[in-house]
Amino acid sequence: MSTAESEDLDPNWLSSGEQRAWRAHLSAHKLLEHRLDRELQEFGLSVNDYEILVNLSENPGHRMRMSDLAEATIQSRSRLSHQIARMEAASLVRRESCPDDRRGTFAVLTEHGWDTIQRVAPMHVANVRYHFIDRLAPELIEALEAAYAPVVSHLLRLRAEERA
Repeated sequence: MSTAESEDLDPNWLSSGEQRAWRAHLSAHKLLEHRLDRELQEFGLSVNDYEILVNLSENPGHRMRMSDLAEATIQSRSRLSHQIARMEAASLVRRESCPDDRRGTFAVLTEHGWDTIQRVAPMHVANVRYHFIDRLAPELIEALEAAYAPVVSHLLRLRAEERA
């Protein structure tokens, strides 16, 4: 279902400034993700692989329920399952059944996965800093965080409503 529910709703077109801001956001997001993905490729990882490794490394026991990992990485469970299968083949993660829920499955960081995130993280953080953080004055970083917070909150609320 579309957010605009009425077929005869007049479009509220973006102003030229809004259009420039929207397109700048799209370009920056796509270009930054492409650049970071290319730089992670030298380690045999994608941005999605890295995000999963980070999430697992930050959780107790380096494990997460697959459903929680899908939510944290904003992926469908099906897409995450395929991603985890590729990462299992690379010995970065393994799946374990959940002892208190037969249908539940954990994604668990392997020793090789832990070694990989330890080795790659410093380079990745340096690249994020070089390509993004260092391009912005501190007040712009604060403004960017403040600008995105209500957007993220709104979209997470809609996502939760869709799942309910």
